[in-house]
Amino acid sequence: MAIILDNQLREYIPHNAAEFPITYFHDELTTLPGWEGPLHWHPDFEIATAENGVLDYQVGDRHILLEAGDSIFVNGNMLHGIKQISGNIPDSMPNIVFSGTLVAHEISDIYQKYVLPVIQCDSLPLVVFRHNDCSHSEINSLIKDIYRKMDEKNECYELAVQRNINRIFEYISCNFNELPKYDATRIQTINQIRLQKMLSYIYENYAGGVTLDDIAKSADISRSEAGRCFRTYMGCSPVEALIQYRLQVARQLLSERTQTLQQISYTCGFNSVNYFSRQFKKRYGCSPGRNNILGK
Repeated sequence: MAIILDNQLREYIPHNAAEFPITYFHDELTTLPGWEGPLHWHPDFEIATAENGVLDYQVGDRHILLEAGDSIFVNGNMLHGIKQISGNIPDSMPNIVFSGTLVAHEISDIYQKYVLPVIQCDSLPLVVFRHNDCSHSEINSLIKDIYRKMDEKNECYELAVQRNINRIFEYISCNFNELPKYDATRIQTINQIRLQKMLSYIYENYAGGVTLDDIAKSADISRSEAGRCFRTYMGCSPVEALIQYRLQVARQLLSERTQTLQQISYTCGFNSVNYFSRQFKKRYGCSPGRNNILGK
């Protein structure tokens, strides 16, 4: 299932919070151009695992490399994205997205004591569980067991999944003081919000004549401040981020084989087919011909 975002970069999570607030995903990278997912966020927690490649998991302005067998826990409301950086086939990257209410109801003592402190800890945006760290072996086994049970959905699987999630939170709570923490300044929080606003503007308006001024104004900041924000989080300028997103959309449209190059070019905000072709080749190493659009 592809990553679907709303106009605030929140990922659409198709679970029923009133019934069983957890959703299992896999093989998402196969649907994404370049095996790379856009920066986005959601209020739920996320756990993901690298299976056969090396993944660059960006959380905020940090890049965490996951080798095969490594898992990552991402706190809620954190801007994050994913890119596979090695491997000949797209990593299946099994992952779950779940609400803290899976552990306990929000007004319960358990939620207040064990879930809320994690949510409110700005210095704990993520926790990494390495495959070669023996102290993480139990957690990695629990995570794999969750994927299996969510996939098979045998009798009473919900109870087993909830039990495993509780044990993961038990580990985090018991080791809370020892877990690696990250500096989280007020300006970092502000810049993440600014970037969310600017990316949201790009995702909504990429087909039109978007300018640097437009992008900066969407976050009520100067052009130079917008540039610094994008460089910090994405390693590129706002205009470069706009072009990259246009090319991602174009690559998807090419795979659908329903429009001409000229139609795709204009649909994605490029006023010249030649310019579009040059940018596409620069980004993906090949021309946007229909025989070159599959794979990484």
